[in-house]
Amino acid sequence: MEKFQENLQQAIKALQIADHITYVTFPLVNDRRLLLKIFDEIYKSITNCINTILNYEYLYKRIKLYSDNQENIRTFAQKCSKTYNLNNEQTKKILEILEINKKHKQSAMEFVKKDKIVILSDTLKTQILDINKIKQYLLLAKELLMNINNKIKVN
Repeated sequence: MEKFQENLQQAIKALQIADHITYVTFPLVNDRRLLLKIFDEIYKSITNCINTILNYEYLYKRIKLYSDNQENIRTFAQKCSKTYNLNNEQTKKILEILEINKKHKQSAMEFVKKDKIVILSDTLKTQILDINKIKQYLLLAKELLMNINNKIKVN
C-alpha cells in the first residue's frame, strides 16, 4: 500500500471519530472538554489529508517534498490547493486549524468558560473554540476529503 493511501485511511478514520463525537457523544454527554478531543481528531484528519495530497503529488513528480514541515505546508497551500478545488477561504481555514493546534500544544493553559474552550498562550492571547466553530472545521475536513476522493481514484 502506498504512503498516500495509508494517510487517506487515517484521515477517514479520524474524521469518522470527530463526526461521531460531535453529533452523537457531545450532545449526549454535553461536556465542553470534548471540544478539544473533537478538534484534535479534525486536526489529525486535516494533516493526514494534506500528507495524502503531498505524497500523491510527489509520487507523480508534480512537486518536491522537503524535510521542513513548514515548507511542505507552503507547497500545499501554493501549489496543491487549487488542484484539489480548494478556494482561498478554505485554504486559509486549513492553515488556521494548523495554527490553532500549534497554539494549543504550546499553551500555558486551557479552560472552559460558558460554552467555549479558551486556549491561553504564554503572551496571554486567547484562542476560543466553540461547537459552531468545531462544526465549521468538521465540514471543511469533509469537503477536503471529498475533493481528494474525487481527484485520487484509490483502488
